[in-house]
Amino acid sequence: MDTVLPIVWFLLIAVLWTGFFVLEGFDFGVGMLMPFLAKDDRERRVLINTIGPVWDGNEVWLLTAGGATFAAFPEWYASLFSGLYLPLFLVLLALILRGVSFEYRHQRGEAAWKRGWDTCIIGASYVAALVFGIAFANFVRGLPMDATHTVHQTAGSFFGLFTPFALLGGVTFVALFLTHGAAFIALKTGGPIRERARTYASRTGLVAVVGLAGFLGWMNLAFSGLARGTAGASPALSLWPAAILAVLGALLLWVMNSRGKEGWAFVGGVVAILAMLVNIFAAMFPNVIPSTLDPAYGLTVFQAASTPYTLTIMTVAAGVMTPIVLAYQAWTYWVFRKRLSVKDIPVGESADETSVVASPRPASS
Repeated sequence: MDTVLPIVWFLLIAVLWTGFFVLEGFDFGVGMLMPFLAKDDRERRVLINTIGPVWDGNEVWLLTAGGATFAAFPEWYASLFSGLYLPLFLVLLALILRGVSFEYRHQRGEAAWKRGWDTCIIGASYVAALVFGIAFANFVRGLPMDATHTVHQTAGSFFGLFTPFALLGGVTFVALFLTHGAAFIALKTGGPIRERARTYASRTGLVAVVGLAGFLGWMNLAFSGLARGTAGASPALSLWPAAILAVLGALLLWVMNSRGKEGWAFVGGVVAILAMLVNIFAAMFPNVIPSTLDPAYGLTVFQAASTPYTLTIMTVAAGVMTPIVLAYQAWTYWVFRKRLSVKDIPVGESADETSVVASPRPASS
């Protein structure tokens, strides 16, 4: 039991991060695509309304992943936030700015006011996607951690995180989320926006495929536990099938989008992100933070775990609450499943716009 529960919670945290990126990935994509797919304010409101009922629910996965890491692996949490303080603070700032922008954009009717908040949504979406990619690449590559599990990452060496491998991770995350977001918009909208979304998914899809192949191949060959010779590292069979599946998922997205099969294109995006995260966490195991100073200094799931009593209580609580949360989120997506177009956006005053965004019309039966 002393070794089983830490592994169970490592897997659960991997599931939470995967769920976050599958859902928030298209959410980021919608934000990043606003300047390319919307020609006027009504079309921008259509794009925002596609994620209006779900974007804050998607971020619950991130909060739960952070809370679970703090409770199940306190040493992992402490080392991670001390070593990557600036990039994680940047992500937090971007997520807060996105949320504030969604809420404040419709409070006034002036064009300049809306353009300002739209710029915040677009910029924050790019920053969050890029920095998450750079951060996860550094999670696998490792941090300068010594034998006492102290990460020597200071503000002065912040730019040391931007290695070629980490930048490739950031670009891959951005390209994949852009394509996933375009597939989601094509699935959720009608009219010219839908056609533009399919066009952009075709353009960014190949970049996502090439980026995923390069990023996951480089990671498995150079930075995985197997490549480092770490004792207890994940078997090779758990790495390459996930990498191949991720690339095939991105290919499925691109091909199905080209053929106008939007549902299958979105499924391809889900498979690509899911398999990419499986590969990332499998490449790290048994470490939660590999060390770039000496592989022996890496922090493992067993060293970072809380007591068996704490993990047992957490397992019971997760068993009760997880089905409830999943059922609520599935119900939300079902209720707001209807396609949107500019015909659903009233031409009116700011008060009307507020009601549209805060309470999008539920799907008709």
